[in-house]
Amino acid sequence: MTGRPADPGHRPSGVREVIRYNWPMYAAGAATTVAGWALARHLPGRPATLARAVSTTAAALLTTSTLATWHVYDRSELHTYDWLPELLPDGPGDHLVVSTGLDEASRPIAARHPTARQLVADLYDPALTTEGSIRRARRHVPPAPGTVPAHPGALPAATASLDTVLTVLAAHELRRPADRTALFAEAVRTLRPGGTLLLVEHLRDLANTAAYGPGAWHFQPRATWLRHAAEAGMHPAAERRIATLITAFAFRSPSHD
Repeated sequence: MTGRPADPGHRPSGVREVIRYNWPMYAAGAATTVAGWALARHLPGRPATLARAVSTTAAALLTTSTLATWHVYDRSELHTYDWLPELLPDGPGDHLVVSTGLDEASRPIAARHPTARQLVADLYDPALTTEGSIRRARRHVPPAPGTVPAHPGALPAATASLDTVLTVLAAHELRRPADRTALFAEAVRTLRPGGTLLLVEHLRDLANTAAYGPGAWHFQPRATWLRHAAEAGMHPAAERRIATLITAFAFRSPSHD
């Protein structure tokens, strides 16, 4: 199956929705751009040069981040899941989709694999997930029917009952390292021997920093995810870049063979 999966109930987020969810950041960038150039007209010499530099930097970050978001979310294969067979050649099997307030993975994965058993868990906790963008996104895209509220240390699946746990652009919203550690440990508990944790994330790396500037610090470095996997006894089985700025990891749970 190729192309964007048909889903009459939901259109995956593109650049328009990302701006909508993060409008305060975009408004601040636009205000900084305008204010810098306006201020420079009334300042002498070096202060005027500094004001123009700040304005130009803000404008450049707005431009690069918007173009990068458009490339990833509107033009790439991210939402089509055409990349999934490379990491899960046998399909997801019995699987759990984990989100943290915005689930845009369960519907297209179910559309691609209609015979696979799917569970959906939402780790959103308003006391911990304090990002305004998540609250706005959640109001715009409510959880899919059947979604079970959950916690990183208590996923709604029996021990050794799953072939795959999928977390797509979700795990980085767990800001506390202990919560991420708990999520990886729970993935191992729920997976059958040799099962897969599929983790899809922006990384705090050179490419994302060039595209998003300081915004890239909201993401975790590659080493963080590798460390969490190692602590849980998992090993990296495959890794794939999507649209340059997204990395998909397949971590394999221990096999008892």
